[in-house]
Amino acid sequence: MMKSVSIVMPAFNEEASVGSSIMELRKLLQAHEISAEFIVVDDGSSDRTANEAKAAGARVIQHRSNRGYGASLKTGIFQACNDVIAITDADGTYPAHYLPQMLQDLEHADMVVGARTGSKVSIPLVRRPAKWMLNRLANYVSGRDIPDLNSGLRVFRRDVVMQYFSILPDQFSFTTTITMAMLCDKYAVTYVPIDYRKRSGRSKIVPWDAGSFAILILRIAMLFKPLRVFIPLALVCLAYGLAKGTIDMFRDPNISATAILALMGAMQLTLVGMLGEAIASRLGRLNPQTAFGVRPKEFESDGEPEILDGSIIRPTAMKKPVIYSVGKN
Repeated sequence: MMKSVSIVMPAFNEEASVGSSIMELRKLLQAHEISAEFIVVDDGSSDRTANEAKAAGARVIQHRSNRGYGASLKTGIFQACNDVIAITDADGTYPAHYLPQMLQDLEHADMVVGARTGSKVSIPLVRRPAKWMLNRLANYVSGRDIPDLNSGLRVFRRDVVMQYFSILPDQFSFTTTITMAMLCDKYAVTYVPIDYRKRSGRSKIVPWDAGSFAILILRIAMLFKPLRVFIPLALVCLAYGLAKGTIDMFRDPNISATAILALMGAMQLTLVGMLGEAIASRLGRLNPQTAFGVRPKEFESDGEPEILDGSIIRPTAMKKPVIYSVGKN
């Protein structure tokens, strides 16, 4: 298990819960002999959030104005002293007792996410249809079954996430983006079922944010999996062009300009998608200093690196190099 971790907690007007959240985490980690650095990023709060966090022993970084959830996370991650980062909310909705297990699981993954699929999950009913639709869209783009797209409780290595800072948004879609980006780049993302407490106070996510999340997922698809966007559009144009051309042939020996344009559009969309896919593949992000894929416990090897059954053995500073199974969870 990781023995040191930086806990990053973005906070905006959370004076009622930030202190107790820090104390709950501190007590838990001390019981498991894990050294923790607590970083609270006060995102322009108008209450005593910063004072309560300092009183609980956290290192507090303050934004002069409200910059957003994602911006707060980026600030905290950038300022963290440890290589392993855990993020959680300051409102106490994520139970702390899952964190030691998640840190242990990080030894065999690139990111571990607390999926809100436990027996006690309090998510407002009005938000569930939008979450379901967004998850289906994200599953299609990434080609993976994602139990929880935007959970705010997760652990990862600092250098893996920092390579995506240029595309990570400053708002609530930070967690959605990093999930999609790492899955599309074939990093190993594992999930731990967790409970989710009822939030005290009002949520800062509003219903119309669902539209922004959908656009975000499509934007990520354009960055990492362009064919997932262009091929369906090309198929629609192709189907329309073939159907219209067939009807034209029965009515008149000449094919209409509409059918020709649809068929040409299908070809152009396919070519543009293939070009985008080639560019995305060439520019694919991969940090050579971190594990690529899962590191199975049962595989260890001495000697020179080699390729074995589609898995890559990379030598590290450890006594024995371990096998990294590419793209498998």
